[in-house]
Amino acid sequence: MRTHRAVNAGRAAKSDMAVKARQPLGARITERLGGALVRVLLVVVGLFWLVPAVGLFLSSLRSPADMSTSGWWTVFTRPSQLTLDSYRKLLENSDITNSLVNTVLITVPATILVVVIGSLAGYAFAWMEFPGRDWWFLGVVGLLVVPVQVALIPIAELFGAVGLFGTIFGVILFHVGFGLPFAVFLLRNFFARIPRELLEAARLDGAGELRLFARVVMPLGGPAIASLGIFQFLWVWNDLLVALVFSDSGSQPVTVALQTQVRQFGSNIDVLAPGAFLSMVIPLAVFFAFQRQFVSGVMAGAVK
Repeated sequence: MRTHRAVNAGRAAKSDMAVKARQPLGARITERLGGALVRVLLVVVGLFWLVPAVGLFLSSLRSPADMSTSGWWTVFTRPSQLTLDSYRKLLENSDITNSLVNTVLITVPATILVVVIGSLAGYAFAWMEFPGRDWWFLGVVGLLVVPVQVALIPIAELFGAVGLFGTIFGVILFHVGFGLPFAVFLLRNFFARIPRELLEAARLDGAGELRLFARVVMPLGGPAIASLGIFQFLWVWNDLLVALVFSDSGSQPVTVALQTQVRQFGSNIDVLAPGAFLSMVIPLAVFFAFQRQFVSGVMAGAVK
């Protein structure tokens, strides 16, 4: 028996060698170097992706005179031009500092409200029985295709009538309203894959719906909730259109403040670079902090 297996293994090895020998030389070289080439290509793409961020960071550490006479890459040959004066002036600019505070006051509540309400609604659509549940969910899915531009004027008129136009709370409400359809759709589909036996066992142990949601569903839905939180945070933090329409000078976020500063580009270039870098690095830090949960949530439904 062992001899027979050894003979079969030898025949299989010879067959594989024969197949490889019939392959063209280029195909064999590509097969051997394919893994290394892919790694090198990914490294090159990653470095090119980082070039704008590195350039913006180095520009924020240069004086206006240096920025107007040479490119940011000259810091590698003349590192003495690096300085923190631009960040010092940025902190003295009340428009930028107030807008950064407004951005946090808008982004954090809009993200938390969407995650909490979307989680509750997703659980209800996935595991609770109520009249018209499927039709209501179809309505939520239909809201995903409604563009933001369609609702700007009607909601602006509504907010003006109730006194919310130009306030931080009005901007938060708009982001929550347009973030909930995607949140409900994402979390409902994720929660629906939780084994029914697990929920029934918790109910037999005396757990109510709220306790079941908090103790069982929320921990299991952590990756999807983290993904939703990252998506919502990035959308709100980088938003410009909604903020331009619904905010005023006292409630504008950093995107609007920087857009306003661009109009005076010649006189405040030393404020634009550090302000733009701060507005970019914060969402990047949030993304990398929750990167593992984000990847798990995105890939949750890809493999059974």
